[in-house]
Amino acid sequence: MNKLLAAPLAIVAAAVPSVAAAPQFQGTAPIAYMEDLSSGAVLYQRDADRRMPPASMAKMMTVYVAFDMIKKGELKLGQTFQVRPETWQRWHGPQAGSTMFLSTGENVSVENLLKGIVTLSGNDACVVLAEGISGTEQTFTDRMNDQAKKLGLTNSHFGTSNGWPDNGVTYVTAKDLAHLASATIKDFPDLYKRFYSLRSFTWGKTLGAGADITQANRDPLLGRVAGADGLKTGHTEEAGFGFTGSAEQNGRRLVMVVAGLTSSNGRAEESVRFMEWGFRAWQAKPVVAAGKQVSTAEVQMGSASSVGLVAPRQLTVTVPAGAVPQMSAKVVYDGPIRAPIKAGQHIADLVVKAPDLPEQRLPLVADKDIGEAGFFGRAWAGLTSLFG
Repeated sequence: MNKLLAAPLAIVAAAVPSVAAAPQFQGTAPIAYMEDLSSGAVLYQRDADRRMPPASMAKMMTVYVAFDMIKKGELKLGQTFQVRPETWQRWHGPQAGSTMFLSTGENVSVENLLKGIVTLSGNDACVVLAEGISGTEQTFTDRMNDQAKKLGLTNSHFGTSNGWPDNGVTYVTAKDLAHLASATIKDFPDLYKRFYSLRSFTWGKTLGAGADITQANRDPLLGRVAGADGLKTGHTEEAGFGFTGSAEQNGRRLVMVVAGLTSSNGRAEESVRFMEWGFRAWQAKPVVAAGKQVSTAEVQMGSASSVGLVAPRQLTVTVPAGAVPQMSAKVVYDGPIRAPIKAGQHIADLVVKAPDLPEQRLPLVADKDIGEAGFFGRAWAGLTSLFG
């Protein structure tokens, strides 16, 4: 049963109510999306559910799979994979797109392959990593699609590890890309920081002179927007120029996606303008202090009949800069919540609404452990459930 509880008005009542229409962004990208991860507010969307080819932005899923395996201990950064002659033959030269300049037969560590994927957008690095993990690239894409389902990417499917055009087999949406970026940042914060913000990476040798090859990160926000630290560009003739990016300023983290642009310069200019708009046109407003109890939730089959719902951190909502809108809130959870429950477990959301602004969902967690009820407690709960 879904329980909806009204939150105390003191939590969200504004001192001076005012009208706060959502700021408008005048962009040129046919597909665009921006979300404030600090509050869950969707600040902008244009055709964000349209299926599209991701080009190299698909590599974010390859990296997510690798990060997940590293976190679980199934893959080591120092582990090496050999570049198969067949793989090198397919993925070298101008016809192979972006490359890490791997050499046939060389053994490359997972760490360097990830740098080659994230920083250099190496198509060859993606396939070598995929084959090293799963034996074949196709088997690896099964992992990618399984992970996409777990993440709730309902409008995405992957047929390659690197986003190479495959007659429509691989597709994503801007909203799914933003969700994938958010999951990467939240699930693997240390690995994200380690790999996604490198300005350049050196790998491979030039023909003839044998000089080191250094390539710059293609991320158009790095060095141009404060707090920018990821994620991935993409380009094919079919997809146009796209970018999924993120930046954090003063505790606010934004994720943005633009796609379908017609040039690299246009992508860079649009990405910078879009991200700067997100930080300048909107501001964070604190609504609940860290550790403050907001409400309670009913507990089923537990050693207690209810559990407190508290803010796991200072909770903020995103509002137009300079505005003080009148807000209302309610607590939402699927309940009664079955025991056992752990302190700090996310079991409810505070849903905040304001006129003409996007709905925002903020997490609430259990304030203490609730164990399972004993035999007699379970029997009594069963009887009360049976007789309504």
